[in-house]
Amino acid sequence: MDRVQSTSPQHPAGPHGGADRTSPSTGGTGPEGGPGSRRAAAQRQQMRQDLATAAMELFASQGYEETTVDQIAAAAGVARRTFFRYFRSKEEAIFPDHDDTLVRVADLLASAEPEEHPLDVVCRGIKEVLRMYASTPGVSVARYQLIRQVPALREREIAVVARYERLFTRYLLGRFDTGESIPSGWQRGGEDDSMLAEVSAAAVVAAHNHVLRRWLRAGGRGDVEAQLDHSFEVIRRTFWASSAPGARRRGSVVAPGANGTPGDTGVESALSASPGGEVLITVARTDAPLDVVVDSIRAALSGARES
Repeated sequence: MDRVQSTSPQHPAGPHGGADRTSPSTGGTGPEGGPGSRRAAAQRQQMRQDLATAAMELFASQGYEETTVDQIAAAAGVARRTFFRYFRSKEEAIFPDHDDTLVRVADLLASAEPEEHPLDVVCRGIKEVLRMYASTPGVSVARYQLIRQVPALREREIAVVARYERLFTRYLLGRFDTGESIPSGWQRGGEDDSMLAEVSAAAVVAAHNHVLRRWLRAGGRGDVEAQLDHSFEVIRRTFWASSAPGARRRGSVVAPGANGTPGDTGVESALSASPGGEVLITVARTDAPLDVVVDSIRAALSGARES
């Protein structure tokens, strides 16, 4: 198996000379975020894609084990040393987009509004991964078929998935530490908080993987985002039956205890009620079953309307 022996960074910082077809830092210079840096970033991304495409074509035509890094580099029109400036090994070239996607997901989590339900934030994050696959169905299907045949690639894929799961777990645990109002189901204290964060993150990632594999086995056909949204609703009902007071579902206010199911009248929060309505206060034991609490609220509302 071809692996780089040096510790040089994966992304290039400047020209490297040699007979390469392109240099990853060409295209002008400029301040961070300026035209020059954006052009250089686009060129780096294009080179990664070119190397990944060359690798996939060679793996498909002559086999994974039979393909060398030298052959991949030659097919992409660059030198061997340039390959190792973008990828540490040939199996890494099969997953060229995950580093950028991981950064994008981390930015999404960091910029989420505090009042948005944390599980919804995680679901939005994993959907970015799905869109990465869905943007190139043909490549994704070919990669899936190759991964099924090569144990080393399956191990690499597992490692990649684990990075997203760890990122989501850290985010959910961070919501405990902020002291913000969060779903009461989380506030069990100590080890339960950690367990719920890990289980929730794992459930979202597992749902994504299940939907993605089913879509790939179908040849990349079908509305994969709609299938993932359905899986999210199943997770919400299973793990997160209650929401924090005022927690929002990306544009709608969710009342405490509402599960967010479309068409459920309980989704309307008291915050969205008519200004002229009266306030109803009910008292219930914390260990009372949810259906008993809901029945008592309904009875109280019914009595308020009749009086």
